[in-house]
Amino acid sequence: MNVSNEKKDAVIYIHGKGGSAKESEHYAPLFPDSEVIGLDYRSFTPWATGEGIREAVIELQDAYKNITLIANSIGAYFSMSAGIDTLLRKAYFISPIVDMERLIRNMMVWANVTEEELHSKGVIPTSFGEDLSWVYLCYVREHPVWWNVSTEILYGSADELTDYETIVAFAKVHRAGLTIMNGGAHWFHTPEEMAFLDDWIRRR
Repeated sequence: MNVSNEKKDAVIYIHGKGGSAKESEHYAPLFPDSEVIGLDYRSFTPWATGEGIREAVIELQDAYKNITLIANSIGAYFSMSAGIDTLLRKAYFISPIVDMERLIRNMMVWANVTEEELHSKGVIPTSFGEDLSWVYLCYVREHPVWWNVSTEILYGSADELTDYETIVAFAKVHRAGLTIMNGGAHWFHTPEEMAFLDDWIRRR
């Protein structure tokens, strides 16, 4: 991660699963007065990834006036697990995972795995490519997220990972702005979805 010494604003981008820091390049034209920086991570646990995000944001705090966060999917959950509330000016969440325990329990239903089985085996691979982990589930339950940052959320009505009631409840509790794209999927990537996303950021 290259950090400029110039004292201006920074935007840090946290990608979702399967993404990369290179995605941050898309957002540079939307924040012409800021340095847009993508963060790559190789760990996929909230404790390790959250620590890495916190270290990166602290580093940026020394070099820039204000820091804005853009986080995608599970990147939003990792960011909320990082304890960086007081270090940010604003956050933009795109298709965020806001209730990880609910998502894990849903995946257990999809995989026909009971809590007793997961406890007994520790880790259970699934047919849809996700490993269910008892340690991960316990961590999520023992470390509920709290988020106290001015936040805007973009959500697709066809999101297959987070249901409408969950995202609305999160936005209400955390006083976040919520924009819904009718027909938008969890992964914003089509030309129509990306145009909607860009307009959403410009308006805010």
